[in-house]
Formats: sequence, structure tokens, C-alpha cells
Amino acid sequence: MTESTVPTQSGGRTPVLIVGAGPCGLAAACELMQFGVPVRLVEAREDRAVGSRAVQLWPLGLEVLHAANVLDEAQRRGLRVHSNIYHLRDRVLTVSLGKADEPLMLPQEQTMELLEGALGKLGGRVERGVRIRRTELTDTGVTAVAEGPDGVEETIEADWLIGADGVHSTVREQLGIEFRGAQLPLDFLLAEGRIDGDYAPGTVHYYLGPKGSLVFGPMPGGTVRVSGVLAPGFPLTPEAVQGFLDERTDSGLRVVELDTLATFSTAERIATAMRKGRAFLVGDAAHTHTPVGGQGLNLGLQDVHNLAWKLAGVINGRYAPRILDTYEPERLQAARQIVSTTHRLMKMFTLGPAASRVQNVTWNLLGATGVLQRWFVPLLAGRRVRYPDPMTHARERAHTSFLKAGRALPPPGARPPRWVPAASPGTGFRLLTASRAADSALDRLGRRLAQAHGPELCHEHHRRRTDGFLLLRPDGYVAARGTEPAGLGQVDRLLAGLAADGPDAASL
Repeated sequence: MTESTVPTQSGGRTPVLIVGAGPCGLAAACELMQFGVPVRLVEAREDRAVGSRAVQLWPLGLEVLHAANVLDEAQRRGLRVHSNIYHLRDRVLTVSLGKADEPLMLPQEQTMELLEGALGKLGGRVERGVRIRRTELTDTGVTAVAEGPDGVEETIEADWLIGADGVHSTVREQLGIEFRGAQLPLDFLLAEGRIDGDYAPGTVHYYLGPKGSLVFGPMPGGTVRVSGVLAPGFPLTPEAVQGFLDERTDSGLRVVELDTLATFSTAERIATAMRKGRAFLVGDAAHTHTPVGGQGLNLGLQDVHNLAWKLAGVINGRYAPRILDTYEPERLQAARQIVSTTHRLMKMFTLGPAASRVQNVTWNLLGATGVLQRWFVPLLAGRRVRYPDPMTHARERAHTSFLKAGRALPPPGARPPRWVPAASPGTGFRLLTASRAADSALDRLGRRLAQAHGPELCHEHHRRRTDGFLLLRPDGYVAARGTEPAGLGQVDRLLAGLAADGPDAASL
């Protein structure tokens, strides 16, 4: 990826039309323009969206801010969470998240402000007050009829369309894609402001008591957010919130001032398709789920991160079009995993008194054995999302010898191990070789491959106790692995197969 300034197309045909200027639409526009792909980004709202909304950015969401070159500023504005504290019936369980898995608390309006600023530096802008009235797909592109803020209609011709227009997506409806699932019969409290009490900064508190659950989390600027499932008829007053805290926490928390006081409901839905011809869905347009665990925005940003490098590669003539066939199965699998996870978490937060006792015994055991640290934290951080194995079974069998020896390495479709350093923005495929020696056969062959493939592949060698290699995709997922130098031939074939003029446009 080379960063460049690319003018958006205000007239004529544009390569990519993006509908919706929330965080996912903005991130998609930034990533595509960094690849040199012009976009038009339209938004139905005439003003900028405000409010904290999705505040928790886990590491995979932060990768997207890193790619947009706004991570440093996001961290300056935000607040890092270093621990989750679970208040059980008879004990308090503190789970340290570890630096690599710490989320950043940052109000969504600030995430969007940073991304829109990055888009402006790339030469892009948001066209506000533009509604998409009709959409028609053809074999060669998309025709969208848009109505501007003055009521005048315009026909937009684009090669590709990305629907990032939220839960009530117009694009999804116009494409005829079903949004299957159900509305949950629950109301949630959302209260934000100043609350005094004896709590450590950088900690999120989960109260799992017999009278109901509550989440109490820090926000930048000395404010906090309180959320939990409400009983019917809950009055929206500061006094009621104080009673809510007293009943469920027993921690002496005192409401000082509330800036936000509202209720909201949620649903669990996944689109039946995330691609239709030359149109794609990302973010809430494709999936929605309960807010427990703060997964929603991160899931949408990873949709973008998965799609952008593939779509840009096809548009720029670098990759064969069939690489886009991998977007839907990969991201649908990720959506199903996250929706299933948040469903289980929500059930845990809505247990009755009897089940609550069993839950507390279970959590005590999980905490004592370290399972929460080893399994639950990576789950929240998004590291357990796995894509379908992109390699064919034939190729897997052809490399049985080195794959069996390399089982300690994560398989294709998984996240890389923690020792792998973060990539610089704009890095394409990364070949990581490892051995005890600096000038090993793996190192030498890795350097030759990088020279042969030019800017498509960068090579890094790491001194480690065991030999092996990993090929990482531009979105950070593992594409290939092995332990023997002979296995690097697989990397060469994969990259050659991806090429638009390659003999076999292999899936990744």
C-alpha cells in the first residue's frame, strides 16, 4: 500500500461508492484511498453524528486505526483498560488483560473525527445529506440514484459498492438481502457522567450478583459509563440510577452528574449474504448483536480491513477477481463467532439467583486455574476469530511433512502468534522466517522470495529457538506456515496464483 492523495470523483464514473460515513465507511474510504483507489463517500445525515456510542476498541479494531495513521492520536485522547474486575457473590476476581490485549476506551464520535481527518489528508471528503433512493447491479458495475440535500437527484455510476449504512441499511434492503435474527426482549440502561467512588482508573467492573448484573467502565475525561439490563418501567432519573447502583454493586458509588441518560434495545441478526455481485456489506449493515464485551465496532472495522486490500488489488490490476470470493465466507464466519459469543455472555449477565450461584462457583474455578487469562481474554480481544482454511485439501496433503512438524505455528486463517511485531501502515504480505541463526537457509530463501516478488512481499527474519516461517496477509491473518525451507515454494505459488495474470488465482 502506498499512501497518496487521490481526488474523489464528483462526476463521471467512480471506482468505489461507499454509502454511510460512520466509522466503518470512513475506515473503508481511508484504506482504499491509501491504496490509490478513488472513492465517493455519501452519508444520509446532514450533520456529524455525536455521542459516545461504541467506546471499546479492542486490538483488532486498533489495527485499523493504525492503518489509517491515527492510532497515536487515538491513544492520546483515549483511556487504556488494563484489567477487568468481576464482582461475584463471595469474592472479587481481577483479570489482568496484558498489554497486547488491552482495549482503548474512546467515544465513537472521536473515532469518527480522527478517521474523517485522515480522509481529508488523503484528499477525500464526506458528501452529507445524500440519500440512495435506488440501486441497480450489473455485471460491470453499480448504478445508484442519489438524492442530495437540495432534493435534486443524481445518477452515480460506480464499479463497486460498499454498504456501510448501519443496522437499518438502505443498501441491504435495496439489494434484497435478508437480515435474519430476532430483537431481544431486553432494555438496557446507558448512563454516562461523573460518579464518585473507590475504583481504580483503567479498570472495567462487572457486577454479577443475585439482584442482577451491571457494567461500570471508565471513559476519557474522568467520566464513567454504567450499563445493565433494566426491569420494565425503569424511570430515567439520576435518583433511579443511584438506586440501580446501590442495589447491584453495594460499592458506595455516588452519582454526581449525568451527561447521558437513556435506554436502548438490541437484536441479534446476521445478513444472509455480505456480498451480492459488485456490492459488499460491512459493519452493522451486515451484523448486529448485544453490546456485552464491546465487540460490535471492532467486528465492523475488521470487515473493512479484510475487504479493502482485496478490492484495491483487483481494481489496481494486481489480483485476480476471484480473491473477492473469500470476503463473504471469512467475514460471515467471524460474524457468527462473535454473535454466538455475545449471546452466551448476555445469558451469563441475565441469570436468576439460583443460576447465579452456579455461575459464581464456575467463575471462581476458571479464575483459579488461569482459564480466564489464557482463553477468555484472547476471546474478548478478537484473537480467537478463525477464517475457513484458505488452502485446498490437496495442497495441505502435499505439504504434510512440514505441516505436521509445524503444528506449533498457527494454521492458515488464524491470527499470528504474539511474538510477531505489528506491521507498519501500508505493509503488504509479510514473510516471517525464524531460526537460531541469522543467516539460515530459511533466511536466505526468504530474502530471495522478497526480491523476486518486489513490493508485494516484505521479509523479516527473527532469531528464535525453533525454525519455521509464516506468511501473513495484509490484514494480518496467516496465509501459510511451515518449518522447512522447501515449504517456502508454497509461498511463491500462492503469491503467483494471486496475480491477475497468474496461472491459478488461489484463494487466501
